[in-house]
Amino acid sequence: MTEVFAVALITVLAVISPGADFAMVVRNSALHGRPTGLFSAAGVAAGVLVHVTYTMLGVGLLIAANTALFTAVKLAGAAYLVFIGLRTFFARSDVAVDLKAKSELTRPAALRSGFLTNVLNPKTTLFVVSTFTQVVGPDTPVWRQAGYGLFMSLTHFCWFGLVALFFSDTRLRAAMLRRQKALNRAIGSVLVGLGVSLGFAR
Repeated sequence: MTEVFAVALITVLAVISPGADFAMVVRNSALHGRPTGLFSAAGVAAGVLVHVTYTMLGVGLLIAANTALFTAVKLAGAAYLVFIGLRTFFARSDVAVDLKAKSELTRPAALRSGFLTNVLNPKTTLFVVSTFTQVVGPDTPVWRQAGYGLFMSLTHFCWFGLVALFFSDTRLRAAMLRRQKALNRAIGSVLVGLGVSLGFAR
Protein backbone atom coordinates (compact mmCIF):
# COMPACT_ATOMS: atom_id res chain seq x y z
CA MET A 1 0.00 0.00 0.00
CA THR A 2 2.92 2.36 0.75
CA GLU A 3 4.24 1.87 -2.79
CA VAL A 4 0.81 2.61 -4.31
CA PHE A 5 0.43 5.76 -2.19
CA ALA A 6 3.93 6.96 -3.08
CA VAL A 7 3.34 6.49 -6.82
CA ALA A 8 -0.02 8.26 -6.61
CA LEU A 9 1.36 11.21 -4.62
CA ILE A 10 4.43 11.67 -6.84
CA THR A 11 2.31 11.46 -9.98
CA VAL A 12 -0.24 14.03 -8.82
CA LEU A 13 2.44 16.49 -7.70
CA ALA A 14 4.35 16.05 -10.97
CA VAL A 15 1.24 16.50 -13.12
CA ILE A 16 -0.08 19.68 -11.52
CA SER A 17 3.29 21.47 -11.58
CA PRO A 18 3.18 23.93 -14.52
CA GLY A 19 5.40 23.16 -17.48
CA ALA A 20 5.46 22.62 -21.22
CA ASP A 21 2.40 20.33 -21.26
CA PHE A 22 0.37 22.92 -19.36
CA ALA A 23 1.40 25.76 -21.67
CA MET A 24 0.61 23.70 -24.78
CA VAL A 25 -2.87 22.67 -23.58
CA VAL A 26 -3.68 26.25 -22.52
CA ARG A 27 -2.54 27.52 -25.91
CA ASN A 28 -4.60 25.05 -27.92
CA SER A 29 -7.68 25.39 -25.72
CA ALA A 30 -7.74 29.19 -25.66
CA LEU A 31 -6.92 29.70 -29.34
CA HIS A 32 -8.78 26.77 -30.89
CA GLY A 33 -11.52 25.67 -28.50
CA ARG A 34 -12.54 22.81 -26.23
CA PRO A 35 -12.31 19.78 -28.55
CA THR A 36 -8.82 20.85 -29.64
CA GLY A 37 -7.75 21.27 -26.02
CA LEU A 38 -9.09 17.86 -25.05
CA PHE A 39 -7.30 16.19 -27.96
CA SER A 40 -4.11 17.93 -26.83
CA ALA A 41 -4.65 16.52 -23.33
CA ALA A 42 -5.14 13.05 -24.84
CA GLY A 43 -1.87 13.50 -26.73
CA VAL A 44 -0.05 14.30 -23.49
CA ALA A 45 -1.52 11.19 -21.86
CA ALA A 46 -0.43 9.06 -24.83
CA GLY A 47 3.07 10.50 -24.54
CA VAL A 48 3.25 9.37 -20.91
CA LEU A 49 2.50 5.80 -22.02
CA VAL A 50 5.55 5.94 -24.29
CA HIS A 51 7.77 6.94 -21.35
CA VAL A 52 6.28 4.18 -19.20
CA THR A 53 6.72 1.55 -21.92
CA TYR A 54 10.40 2.16 -22.58
CA THR A 55 11.09 2.49 -18.86
CA MET A 56 9.52 -0.91 -18.19
CA LEU A 57 11.67 -2.32 -21.00
CA GLY A 58 14.79 -0.87 -19.40
CA VAL A 59 15.46 1.71 -22.12
CA GLY A 60 14.66 4.52 -19.71
CA LEU A 61 17.70 3.70 -17.62
CA LEU A 62 19.84 3.74 -20.75
CA ILE A 63 18.56 7.20 -21.71
CA ALA A 64 19.02 8.56 -18.20
CA ALA A 65 22.53 7.10 -17.91
CA ASN A 66 23.76 7.94 -21.42
CA THR A 67 24.65 11.64 -21.40
CA ALA A 68 24.80 12.00 -25.18
CA LEU A 69 21.46 10.26 -25.74
CA PHE A 70 19.75 12.20 -22.98
CA THR A 71 21.16 15.47 -24.34
CA ALA A 72 19.86 14.64 -27.81
CA VAL A 73 16.35 14.07 -26.43
CA LYS A 74 16.61 17.25 -24.38
CA LEU A 75 17.70 19.39 -27.33
CA ALA A 76 15.02 17.92 -29.60
CA GLY A 77 12.38 18.79 -27.02
CA ALA A 78 13.80 22.26 -26.52
CA ALA A 79 13.87 22.92 -30.27
CA TYR A 80 10.25 21.79 -30.64
CA LEU A 81 9.06 24.10 -27.85
CA VAL A 82 10.99 27.07 -29.27
CA PHE A 83 9.56 26.38 -32.73
CA ILE A 84 5.96 26.23 -31.47
CA GLY A 85 6.56 29.26 -29.25
CA LEU A 86 7.91 31.40 -32.08
CA ARG A 87 5.08 30.32 -34.38
CA THR A 88 2.57 31.29 -31.69
CA PHE A 89 4.33 34.58 -30.92
CA PHE A 90 4.24 35.71 -34.57
CA ALA A 91 0.82 34.25 -35.42
CA ARG A 92 -1.73 36.55 -37.02
CA SER A 93 -3.95 38.23 -34.46
CA ASP A 94 -5.96 40.56 -36.68
CA VAL A 95 -8.76 38.05 -37.35
CA ALA A 96 -12.25 38.60 -36.00
CA VAL A 97 -13.19 36.60 -32.92
CA ASP A 98 -15.60 33.82 -33.87
CA LEU A 99 -15.96 31.18 -31.20
CA LYS A 100 -18.08 29.01 -33.50
CA ALA A 101 -15.61 29.05 -36.36
CA LYS A 102 -13.91 25.80 -37.27
CA SER A 103 -10.53 25.47 -35.61
CA GLU A 104 -7.48 25.96 -37.81
CA LEU A 105 -5.76 23.25 -35.79
CA THR A 106 -7.22 19.85 -36.66
CA ARG A 107 -7.88 17.30 -33.94
CA PRO A 108 -5.12 14.94 -35.16
CA ALA A 109 -2.73 17.93 -35.18
CA ALA A 110 -3.79 18.83 -31.62
CA LEU A 111 -3.25 15.22 -30.54
CA ARG A 112 0.17 15.28 -32.17
CA SER A 113 1.18 18.57 -30.54
CA GLY A 114 0.32 17.28 -27.06
CA PHE A 115 2.03 13.97 -27.78
CA LEU A 116 5.27 15.49 -29.06
CA THR A 117 5.41 18.05 -26.26
CA ASN A 118 5.29 15.28 -23.69
CA VAL A 119 7.40 12.65 -25.47
CA LEU A 120 10.22 15.13 -26.12
CA ASN A 121 10.18 16.45 -22.55
CA PRO A 122 13.15 14.99 -20.62
CA LYS A 123 11.53 16.04 -17.35
CA THR A 124 8.82 13.47 -17.98
CA THR A 125 11.54 10.94 -18.77
CA LEU A 126 13.20 11.60 -15.41
CA PHE A 127 9.85 11.60 -13.59
CA VAL A 128 8.85 8.17 -14.92
CA VAL A 129 12.32 6.62 -14.66
CA SER A 130 12.93 7.88 -11.13
CA THR A 131 9.49 6.73 -9.98
CA PHE A 132 10.02 3.25 -11.35
CA THR A 133 13.57 2.94 -10.02
CA GLN A 134 13.26 4.67 -6.64
CA VAL A 135 9.70 3.84 -5.59
CA VAL A 136 8.59 0.73 -7.46
CA GLY A 137 10.37 -2.34 -6.13
CA PRO A 138 12.18 -4.79 -8.42
CA ASP A 139 9.85 -7.53 -7.21
CA THR A 140 6.72 -5.57 -8.17
CA PRO A 141 4.68 -7.67 -10.63
CA VAL A 142 4.65 -6.49 -14.24
CA TRP A 143 0.87 -6.17 -14.21
CA ARG A 144 1.10 -3.76 -11.28
CA GLN A 145 3.84 -1.74 -12.97
CA ALA A 146 1.59 -1.49 -16.03
CA GLY A 147 -1.21 -0.37 -13.73
CA TYR A 148 1.01 2.40 -12.35
CA GLY A 149 1.77 3.48 -15.91
CA LEU A 150 -1.91 3.59 -16.83
CA PHE A 151 -2.59 5.59 -13.67
CA MET A 152 0.11 8.10 -14.62
CA SER A 153 -1.38 8.46 -18.10
CA LEU A 154 -4.95 8.75 -16.85
CA THR A 155 -3.95 11.32 -14.23
CA HIS A 156 -2.32 13.42 -16.94
CA PHE A 157 -5.45 13.22 -19.10
CA CYS A 158 -7.79 14.11 -16.22
CA TRP A 159 -5.72 17.10 -15.11
CA PHE A 160 -5.05 18.50 -18.56
CA GLY A 161 -8.63 17.73 -19.56
CA LEU A 162 -9.72 20.01 -16.71
CA VAL A 163 -7.23 22.62 -17.89
CA ALA A 164 -8.71 22.38 -21.40
CA LEU A 165 -12.27 22.70 -20.08
CA PHE A 166 -11.37 25.75 -18.01
CA PHE A 167 -9.44 27.68 -20.64
CA SER A 168 -11.98 26.87 -23.38
CA ASP A 169 -14.87 28.27 -21.35
CA THR A 170 -16.85 30.50 -23.72
CA ARG A 171 -16.65 33.69 -21.66
CA LEU A 172 -13.02 33.25 -20.68
CA ARG A 173 -12.00 32.31 -24.20
CA ALA A 174 -13.87 35.29 -25.67
CA ALA A 175 -12.11 37.61 -23.24
CA MET A 176 -8.73 36.07 -24.06
CA LEU A 177 -9.30 36.17 -27.81
CA ARG A 178 -10.22 39.86 -27.66
CA ARG A 179 -6.63 40.25 -26.52
CA GLN A 180 -5.34 37.71 -28.99
CA LYS A 181 -2.15 39.57 -29.85
CA ALA A 182 -1.13 39.78 -26.20
CA LEU A 183 -2.23 36.16 -25.66
CA ASN A 184 -0.14 34.92 -28.58
CA ARG A 185 2.91 36.81 -27.35
CA ALA A 186 2.47 35.69 -23.74
CA ILE A 187 2.02 32.00 -24.56
CA GLY A 188 4.69 32.13 -27.26
CA SER A 189 7.16 33.70 -24.85
CA VAL A 190 6.41 31.08 -22.20
CA LEU A 191 6.96 28.24 -24.68
CA VAL A 192 10.19 29.76 -25.98
CA GLY A 193 11.35 30.38 -22.42
CA LEU A 194 10.61 26.80 -21.44
CA GLY A 195 12.43 25.56 -24.54
CA VAL A 196 15.51 27.68 -23.87
CA SER A 197 15.64 26.78 -20.18
CA LEU A 198 15.20 23.13 -21.07
CA GLY A 199 18.00 23.29 -23.61
CA PHE A 200 20.47 24.86 -21.17
CA ALA A 201 19.39 22.91 -18.08
CA ARG A 202 22.01 20.55 -16.69
